[in-house]
Amino acid sequence: MFGFRPYPCLLLGLMACAFSAYAEPSSGVIEEALVAPPAVPAPITRHTPTTVVVHLRTEEKVMDLADGVRYDFWTFNGSVPGPMIRVREGDTVELHLSNDAHSHMSHNIDLHAVMGPGGGAAMTVTNPGHESILTFKAMRPGLFVYHCATAPVPMHIANGMYGTILVEPAAGLPKVDREYYVMQGDFYTQGHYHDPGLQNFDTQKLLDEQPTYVLFNGRENALNGEHALYSKTGEHLRLFVGNGGPNLSSSFHIIGQIFDSVSSEGGSLLNHNVQTTLIPPGDASTIELTTLVPGTYLLVDHAITRAFMKGALAQLRVDGPARPDLYHGQNTKPATQPLPSAAHDPMAIGKRVFTQICSACHQGNAMGLPGAFPPLAMSDYLNSDPHRAISIVLHGLSGHITVNNTGYESQMPAFGPQLSDDEIAGVLTYVLNSFNNRGGSIDSAEVGKVRQSQP
Repeated sequence: MFGFRPYPCLLLGLMACAFSAYAEPSSGVIEEALVAPPAVPAPITRHTPTTVVVHLRTEEKVMDLADGVRYDFWTFNGSVPGPMIRVREGDTVELHLSNDAHSHMSHNIDLHAVMGPGGGAAMTVTNPGHESILTFKAMRPGLFVYHCATAPVPMHIANGMYGTILVEPAAGLPKVDREYYVMQGDFYTQGHYHDPGLQNFDTQKLLDEQPTYVLFNGRENALNGEHALYSKTGEHLRLFVGNGGPNLSSSFHIIGQIFDSVSSEGGSLLNHNVQTTLIPPGDASTIELTTLVPGTYLLVDHAITRAFMKGALAQLRVDGPARPDLYHGQNTKPATQPLPSAAHDPMAIGKRVFTQICSACHQGNAMGLPGAFPPLAMSDYLNSDPHRAISIVLHGLSGHITVNNTGYESQMPAFGPQLSDDEIAGVLTYVLNSFNNRGGSIDSAEVGKVRQSQP
């Protein structure tokens, strides 16, 4: 069960011999072709171990943390997370760690796949402009985290210095259609959430374990819109999901999916039919799922405030034919259903609809949620073309929009089947005349005309 491979016994005294993957003879030297996340190196097809040369570079660089927000990240190879390393059980890894000459700090690396003191940290302390070399045997299969372990360790990790190393089992991994690499991390800035400009690191927030941002792949919306993960219906996906921390555990979940299998703590034990999996800081899991129904799915930390108010939100877009046999919705409320009391007061109707439906996402003050739901209050997008909103409420909206100079990846559902013409006219009139908007009115006849013209 540890990858034993039998070999012919040529000597009479060796009647029962079995060689583990660790004892297989090494064959040649290859250099790892690292790629930026969410991409991963190609699956390993060779059947013998070898020496794998890996080059990692530590670099301190200012990048976007969110739209309009800059941060001084500390990175491996210029990305957060650092690139995923992919080797085979039994390989010898020769890791070259260089530190950019412009760095202000010494850096090193602790790889959880290493069985040796410090995971290599003490042997790889690297000053700016220098290089260290660590050689180790990849002895156990699994998905492991690596990170900087230079003092103060939490600060180095909080600034983005983490990644994963996959040690494939000697027999390899089953083939899948697509593979992606995602890591969660918590970030501590002196400014508030979405304060613009360059934000400095906040030591007190780190000590209090109160991050300003919780993000996938180091940036809000790093995996949304045109950067969303992609699949087609009927495909089998493998996600390599890690948690750099340094402090928060991740309750990783994809809304509308059930995971086929999850590797427990990145190891050999598999759990099946999983809804949400716990990934502690410094840990990782291999997750497999099948995409059956088309649509856009949200990847979240199901400590759900982090998803909608701190940035831990990503998208998986699935293309393909509809599957009404698996997923189908129908609202039986007719558009002409009589309204309750105040039926002849559009503002009263609109306030009721806004309170019952719209405020759940756009908030009671219509200011929205930064990074998730655009504001309706003082909205240049709404005020520039109020009649455009009729179609949006009726038929939904999917894609990138800009509201008050901020970009949003919109995923508004269609409310045409749920709301009557009077209700849609009422809520639009209410919003236009509230929250410091321009005023004006929409009548039900206009809504009916748009409903009939657009199927």
